[in-house]
Amino acid sequence: MQMCFKNVHSFVSALLRWILMRVSGVLVQPTPLGRMSRPKTRTKEQKKEPSAQLTTPSSVNYHFTRQCNYKCGFCFHTAKTSFVLPIEEAKRGLRLLKEAGMEKINFSGGEPFIHERGNFLGELVRYCKQDLQLPSVSIVSNGSLIKETWFQKYGDYLDILAVSCDSFNEDTNKVIGRGQGKKSHLDNLHKIHNWCRDYRVAFKINSVINTYNVDEDMTEQITALNPVRWKVFQCLIIEGENAGENSLREAEKFVISDQQFQDFLDRHQSVECLVPESNQKMRDSYLILDEYMRFLDCREGRKDPSKSILDVGVEEAIKFSGFDEKMFLKRGGKYVWSKEEMKLEW
Repeated sequence: MQMCFKNVHSFVSALLRWILMRVSGVLVQPTPLGRMSRPKTRTKEQKKEPSAQLTTPSSVNYHFTRQCNYKCGFCFHTAKTSFVLPIEEAKRGLRLLKEAGMEKINFSGGEPFIHERGNFLGELVRYCKQDLQLPSVSIVSNGSLIKETWFQKYGDYLDILAVSCDSFNEDTNKVIGRGQGKKSHLDNLHKIHNWCRDYRVAFKINSVINTYNVDEDMTEQITALNPVRWKVFQCLIIEGENAGENSLREAEKFVISDQQFQDFLDRHQSVECLVPESNQKMRDSYLILDEYMRFLDCREGRKDPSKSILDVGVEEAIKFSGFDEKMFLKRGGKYVWSKEEMKLEW
């Protein structure tokens, strides 16, 4: 009789544990006597388990340098190191990405034209298009260091060049930090626009909307320049990069509300090439490689690096990227990104 009672007690205790786990979603540990101990909260490490689903790195952003000649106050990939991989190691990583399914590579920084006066970048661009035969190779630059001779040497291998421009008021650009000495950022923008046309490179503009330009109307200027895409970003805070104790920037004063961002978008709704990206869309919909070729997970509002793809391979490293492929597709991350397929009128 006593043995039967113990069996029933054990069965009821196990049933109660199962029900509590289903309802609460927390871990419940049994004690030796079959009683339920206090629920244990999952640690940050337990919550941040690698993704079990295999992710294809179809579009990758490689920030191969953090160095920059501008000091934009909201920059979220700042010059925390001066490290740049040797070019053969960078090429090895790019080949690994191609073998894993990469179709588009975007080179960024920092300022990608600052290292070896753009020759390092140019050789990677040529390698990706000529050797790896990638459908799309693109660059994001502030435009200040680009020379026509670069287009003459490497223009054939580049599909898209995006120039960052946050305002069509020179004083506003300077307040933001997008400027260098007496050089005109807007003059550079127009000069590069013309070179892109002359050397058959698709021209794109990126703008970060913040407290200093949120009330501006850029419709006339963007329409006149007619980029293939006008990427409009909401100013984003990343702990350790542009906010917090160890950051090199203080971006809090640049932050705008969701409603302010929406008002800006509404004001420019007639611009056909506009591609808006709110903080929600931007945070986890990019595959970002840092200067060590580590994927950066931005889901927690900071940049948590994986191990380098050069050490563990793409398939293992990408598990820790925090990449949301559904959001990537939702924000229009996959588009006609080869200049041959764009059928542009040059």
